[in-house]
Amino acid sequence: MTRKRQQRQEFSAPAHLKPATQCWFLSVVDEFQLEEHHVRILTLAGEAWDRWTAAREAIETNGLTFDDRFGMPRARPEIAIERDSRIAFARCVREMGLDLLEPESPRPPRTGGRS
Repeated sequence: MTRKRQQRQEFSAPAHLKPATQCWFLSVVDEFQLEEHHVRILTLAGEAWDRWTAAREAIETNGLTFDDRFGMPRARPEIAIERDSRIAFARCVREMGLDLLEPESPRPPRTGGRS
């Protein structure tokens, strides 16, 4: 993936993304020369962002915890959804190199050993 130099690509934002996320999607498409697999990763990033915002809204409405049937406080499922979606978005952005001025090669996958 490289920054755009000349021709304009014609990719439309997925209709299921929220309007603000569609705008972000299109801004990335306009700025970078993307291959088909980049567009798929970008779509995943947009979906993760939308899922993060939905979980965030649910947490703001319902709080961080609920009482189970025994009256014990439990973390709401949206907490895990928020965390996982935030991580997924960050990984997609990193994988595509959107946080770099000039994209570099993607980070190599982690091997089995701990370092």
